[in-house]
This record gives sequence, structure tokens and C-alpha cells, in this order.
Amino acid sequence: MPLARCGSVEETAKLEQEGSCTVPMKRELEICVETLQACQAAVEGGADRIELCAALSEGGVTPGAGFLREALASIALPIHVLIRPRSGDFLYSDAEFRMICTDIDAAIDAGAAGIVVGMLTAERQVNRVQMSEVMQRAAGKSVTFHRAFDQANDLATSLEVLIDLGCNRILTSGGKPTVTEGRNALARLVEQAGGRIRIAAGGGVTLQTAPQLAPIAGLDLHASLRPKAAPVVGDVLWQPPTGKISVEDVRTLSHIVHTV
Repeated sequence: MPLARCGSVEETAKLEQEGSCTVPMKRELEICVETLQACQAAVEGGADRIELCAALSEGGVTPGAGFLREALASIALPIHVLIRPRSGDFLYSDAEFRMICTDIDAAIDAGAAGIVVGMLTAERQVNRVQMSEVMQRAAGKSVTFHRAFDQANDLATSLEVLIDLGCNRILTSGGKPTVTEGRNALARLVEQAGGRIRIAAGGGVTLQTAPQLAPIAGLDLHASLRPKAAPVVGDVLWQPPTGKISVEDVRTLSHIVHTV
């Protein structure tokens, strides 16, 4: 089982001297949500954390301030806020990056447990300059580098860069469109990480695919568990609302994560 570093910097130094600085890494289930109902389902179903988003049909963008405030006020789980100003690629202009920084400041000031971000260079490398600014603005809160990671030109190198930057977690499908296609790469990333950073599988995690990922010790799972929406016919305004997230589905996935 992968091992995680433990405690504060001072505690870590002391434990390293004693030769006992690592503890088994407990796997976590994160539910990606865009409604308060989904937040509550995550709580009742036994998830460990929430990623707060908007527009999941577009791959997710930064949620509104009202949604964030209400979720923080009513939900007992750690809430990590997606910071993404638009759908599309992860190459951001200076103006877009200023938007990102403003949203990070707002999320941290509101009391979020962490943020979820990702930015690349034109060469498809982790943007060290922008990510260094992100880490500073996060002010010690958890930072997840999201699936922009899967579009990087070298996953192994990118992992080391993110560890060097101080990121806490990487959300990835192993460089493939789905976690089932990227399963072997996910296993390699967990092994390479060696407890220095959390690896979470996201992108096609369902009740059917989760058992295929469960044997990878130390791999967190990230899922929305949204019911499939009906195809849009005509004006999207008249589309039926997306179905509610099932508490039982969250509970089943939590059982897979925490007992296998």
C-alpha cells in the first residue's frame, strides 16, 4: 500500500529522524457535484470530499459564489472548488489567469478546503509560472491538479513537476479518455508517486468500472454519478432537468473504495 507523509513540517522532520515518517494512505472517494442535492447525497452516501463545479456537461467550470456559500454553510464534508474560467483547453491568456487568481482568492476566503486547477503551456507542459502563483494564493490549502494533466506531453515528468511545486493531488484518467483505458497508466502513476502526492482516478468512474480500479492500492476515486441526460431536442431551455444523484449509488461506490 502506498505510504503518505504525515503531520506538519516539524513533525515530519522529527519522524524522519525516528524512521517512522510514513503511514498507510487511506483511500478517498470524491463526488463531483453541481447541485445542493448532489452535495447532500455525497454526505449521506459516505463520500470523503466534494468537488464543487458548474456546467459538468461542459467538463466543469467555476461554480457561482452563491452555490459555494450555501454549500459551505450546509455541507459537513470538505469542499474543494473547481477553478476553471471556461471549457476547452488549458492554455490561458494573462486575462484569463487573472480571473483564475480572483476565483482562487474568493474560494479560499470563503472557507473552501481546497481548490482544483490546471494549466499547461503551448508545449503541453505543466505551466510552472502560473502554478507557482496558484500555490502561493492557495495559502496552504489543498491543491488538486485536474485532468489538464491528461493532456500533458509526459505524465511521469509532469507528476514530478507537480510534486516539486507542492501540489497535494492529481486527478487523472491515466492520459486516456476514460479510466478503464488508462488503468495501467494509473497504476504506474500511483507507484511512481509513492505516497508523495495523491492520485485520483476520474473520467468514466461508475459503479461498473470502479471494481476494475479498486485493486490499485492507494488510488482515490472521483465520480459524479449523474444519471444520463436525455438528448437535447430543440431549445435547451425546455430540456427536462437532470435526474437527482442517488444516495444508494454513492453508498455503493463508497463501499468499493473503502473496503476493497
